[in-house]
Amino acid sequence: MNTRKRIAILYTGGTIGMMQTEHGLAPCADLGSRAQTWLGGQMDTDWHLAAPLIDSSALTLADWQRWLAWLHQHLDNYDGVLILHGTDTLAYSANLLALALPALTKPVVLTGAQWPLGAPGSDAPLNLQTALAAFDLPDLKHVAIAFNGALYRAVGSSKVSTEHAAGFATPHFAPLGQWQPESGWQQLRLHELPPPLGHAAQATAFNPAVNIVCHTLTPGANSAMIAHSLQHFTADGVVLASYGHGNAPADADLLAAIAAVCAQGVPVLNISQVAQGCAAAVYAQGSALRAAGVINGGKCNRETAVALLTLAAANGWTQPQIEQMLRHWQLWV
Repeated sequence: MNTRKRIAILYTGGTIGMMQTEHGLAPCADLGSRAQTWLGGQMDTDWHLAAPLIDSSALTLADWQRWLAWLHQHLDNYDGVLILHGTDTLAYSANLLALALPALTKPVVLTGAQWPLGAPGSDAPLNLQTALAAFDLPDLKHVAIAFNGALYRAVGSSKVSTEHAAGFATPHFAPLGQWQPESGWQQLRLHELPPPLGHAAQATAFNPAVNIVCHTLTPGANSAMIAHSLQHFTADGVVLASYGHGNAPADADLLAAIAAVCAQGVPVLNISQVAQGCAAAVYAQGSALRAAGVINGGKCNRETAVALLTLAAANGWTQPQIEQMLRHWQLWV
């Protein structure tokens, strides 16, 4: 006899629960009653509302701090947690939670919607059903994203569309599974998820005051702007989205600014700005950047990089510990 699972639903805001106001769509607190039809009766669900409910484009590090504290307080009381989140920054939050909670024994699933629940043709019902179906997977003990009938690993995830229901992807990794109401789960790949992480680089602290900055290289004066910013803005971590395999122009001022930041012990994580890019020691053009002290981010994307450096700054992780995390999540080569 199967015991009914008890799932906590943390509703943080986002399009899925929005209603029209005189200023446009805004989060509405009554999503629980409107969503009940699609949640079914196979599980017991307890609703919890984040305070405040937000449009996810207004996400701050203080929100992450509150949600992590909520998870630490409530996770033991449930068989899993469903987080309803706006799509704009959902991948950032999914990456952060996965990296901060690398030794889960139960699933934490995030979903949202491109169109509000109740809107004509909304994707919200399928996303809710996919997310709930994920809690029936006995081997899912990770943070994951359920969206458009697919399940994705959190680390390495990105929002890839604002126009279509297929709003998320993991460019370097196949989906963990596909789900439809008629056929259930197909093409499961949960065995490809990494095992729980040991204690060497686990996050024990979170600091909402850390400053992680992101710079994207483009041809032209962009290098001078980045160099100036690095020299005059105090950062606790820097994400540099460079070209191709992690290459950059041989700009003396830019390289000197990066070297000075690295010499101060501030991690500079060099990632590719290509969706399926890999920052690695391949081309001679990138050697000066590597010599300046950057950490090669491998297959790390922007969302993962921001989350990783946010936790690294709060926990004082060294370059080897950052590289350990990249290896663990199958991103570093």
